[in-house]
Amino acid sequence: MKKVQWGVLGTAGIARSQTIPGMQMAENCALHAIAGRSLEKAREFQTAFGFEKAYGNYEDLLADPDIEAVYIPLPNHLHCEWTIRALQAGKHVLCEKPLAVSEAEAVRMFEAAEKNGVWLMEAFAYLHSPLLSAVKAELDSGAVGSIRYLDSAFITGRRPDTDIRLRRETCGGAFYDLGCYTLSLALYLIGREPETVKAAASFSDKGIDLFTSTLLLYEDGTVASLDSGMVLPTGRIDRFRVHGTRGEIVSPARFNESGILTYTVITEGKTETRTVSVPNNYSLEVEQLGRCIREGERPHVTRDFSLRVSRMTDRILAAVGY
Repeated sequence: MKKVQWGVLGTAGIARSQTIPGMQMAENCALHAIAGRSLEKAREFQTAFGFEKAYGNYEDLLADPDIEAVYIPLPNHLHCEWTIRALQAGKHVLCEKPLAVSEAEAVRMFEAAEKNGVWLMEAFAYLHSPLLSAVKAELDSGAVGSIRYLDSAFITGRRPDTDIRLRRETCGGAFYDLGCYTLSLALYLIGREPETVKAAASFSDKGIDLFTSTLLLYEDGTVASLDSGMVLPTGRIDRFRVHGTRGEIVSPARFNESGILTYTVITEGKTETRTVSVPNNYSLEVEQLGRCIREGERPHVTRDFSLRVSRMTDRILAAVGY
């Protein structure tokens, strides 16, 4: 089958370190073009990764008639504008998380995709992991009963104030950058939105949330506790655990980790460790959108799911005054 011709709109660190290497592994992906804010930067990526073409601005890449799909790793505040421009150019789009900085933006983006007859998918690579699929299947089968408590945390080191992820004007902050993982995980595994949201945050001198703690409270008594932050002196915390009425599931694996991974199912005093082989999740998400384009699949990270994440993000950030 003919490979999908991809363009990458931007030279961000996530593109260099994770997504483009994943694209190189994807069986149905061809690296057609890379665009940067300067031609010099784009050519550096072209040489490093083997793109056919390099462009010194984003407009020229979107005007390339050979490009079928575009990956967008731009700063958060630029996702909406350039995603819509790519969709209007007739390109399918894989946009880095968080897809949008509000539900209203996300709605506009999906409306543009529908109007132009192309796919838009949010780049939550970890949601393509066979580990997550296995845990979800365990929960859906009732292996640990009904979910009553979910705990998830993603906490990293303090970044310098000059880091683009800690700038207010680019919609930075711990929740946008890291909290979107813990929130999307809870919504994916529990499968619905909570009735009540409670949240608190600590802020930098520049008004950026450095740590946000969230409680999702469900009418049936289910609780999800989510922590995200950029506050550690060393290392990072990256975990989730789900408690049900009959037992619990514990995953020591990090978000987006690959390799031979394990999770543990504990029921009635019995502990079983399950093993899952996980390829590169960035490769999996690119291949999946490629199959949507070529084979008629539908995006694994759906429109409704991304809108749910955006809507809940609005609620959480409103609760902390961000």
